[in-house]
Amino acid sequence: MNKMLAQLSPTITNMIRADHTHVLAAFHQYEIDTSPGTKQALVNTICLALEIHAQLEEEIFYPALRELGDVPEVVAKSVPEHDEMRRLIGRLRDLEPDDAGYDATLMELMRDVLHHVADEETVLLPDAERRLADRLSELGATMTKRRLELIGPKLGDITWNTVRALPASTVLMGAGAVAVAGLLFMSFKPRLARGDWASPACSAGGKRPAKPDRLERHVPSPPC
Repeated sequence: MNKMLAQLSPTITNMIRADHTHVLAAFHQYEIDTSPGTKQALVNTICLALEIHAQLEEEIFYPALRELGDVPEVVAKSVPEHDEMRRLIGRLRDLEPDDAGYDATLMELMRDVLHHVADEETVLLPDAERRLADRLSELGATMTKRRLELIGPKLGDITWNTVRALPASTVLMGAGAVAVAGLLFMSFKPRLARGDWASPACSAGGKRPAKPDRLERHVPSPPC
């Protein structure tokens, strides 16, 4: 395992917690009266995040726990729970956002995920941090590498869905900030070119401070 990757990667348990936070944040953005396009983008984001998360756990995390023997009950029921999530994901992909049952299916998926997350974060992850303490960083690096392999072919879809899921107010605020910054730059550009650093308030209220006769006696003037 690349030592640099192991140093830069979070531990496997913290990576799993971060996945939980990401998908729950996407669930919390979903509202019944949201536009169909935004609903679709959020559902795409949720489904892909859950699929990648489940695959990473099944390929890397659960096998590491099984190697220790005395497998916690949570591990035994986690794969069937993943399969149920996959079933609901398949149903969502067969529906359109304005179809009857779309919202209800998403809410059912959310309930299952919340239950799964609660079991992992209160039982499984603390147990793993005790029993796999000397391997957490190594396993985190392995999961990071595998995650990049899974995400790579889907990066375009992930980016597009993220943009579509942004609230309109966020997009407008971002555009507005860029516009204001541009206007400010254009208004200050001539003065910057002249070396005029006085603020507009100083210029409007009076003359600029005279240059000191002797550099060594110069004391900065207080703000206007």
